[in-house]
Amino acid sequence: MAHIDDPKTQRANMDYIKRSMKEPLLERGNEFDLARRWREEGDEASLHLLVRSYMRLVVSTAGRFRNYGLPVGDLVQEGNVGLMQAAARFEPQREIRFSTYATWWIRSAMQDYVLRNWSIVRTGTTAAQKSLFFNFRRLRARIEDASGTRLNDAGRRRIAETLKVAVAEVESMETRLSGMDQSLNAPLSENSDDDWQNFLPDGRPSPEEVAIGMRDGETRSRWLDEALRELSPREQTIIVQRRLREEGATLEELGRELGVSKERVRQLEHRALMKLKDSIQRRIEIPSDIFIEA
Repeated sequence: MAHIDDPKTQRANMDYIKRSMKEPLLERGNEFDLARRWREEGDEASLHLLVRSYMRLVVSTAGRFRNYGLPVGDLVQEGNVGLMQAAARFEPQREIRFSTYATWWIRSAMQDYVLRNWSIVRTGTTAAQKSLFFNFRRLRARIEDASGTRLNDAGRRRIAETLKVAVAEVESMETRLSGMDQSLNAPLSENSDDDWQNFLPDGRPSPEEVAIGMRDGETRSRWLDEALRELSPREQTIIVQRRLREEGATLEELGRELGVSKERVRQLEHRALMKLKDSIQRRIEIPSDIFIEA
């Protein structure tokens, strides 16, 4: 799916990038002190300074994902979320640079955004599928440059071995990356007034089928009502409570209500179902086993 920022948004993004690149870099000791004060004392001013100093890292990382056709501004926003998550989880006592730690969070946030929005079809969920999505083009270009030909079966096997995935997954990803989503509202051609959606089959029933279904349903309901009136009061109670309610009563519950055993209720139910079958059979000549099974 191609995304294009409007001119106003593009200017705002450029201003943000310029401001980010002007933020001064932090020395290791200053970085450690800011992270400690935020983590131990909850000093929000230290958090803001720490985050602002590494917004350039977000901008730099966003540039690596520009080829996926998504707005740079959105990538930067997602990267900022990852940067904030890194700041919230950073442990200064581990003695690693915050930039090193934050890079993983920023990249992960952007990768998740790309996977969610690159296509309306979910692209990958496992770590192997994500690795395949983000590395396929690079590896394909390297193989094609080395061989001087288009990617073939040997090249696909090489990619599969490198990324430790099945060849079938490589082939599937190649197919998906070769085309983009297309709007159903797009015209068939430049000179056509018809949209693609005009040629989609309608799986809904036709008005005639709806009318026939309503008529048949009314007929079946009338037949069932007439058949129920031929049963004894006790048999009607059993059929209604066992078969015609959303949560049917148990044999034990009906036995207590009617003052008989569970086995007797089962026998009465079976007999009532047979009477219903016979009653409906008299109204239409089709096999009895499509109605109510005893």
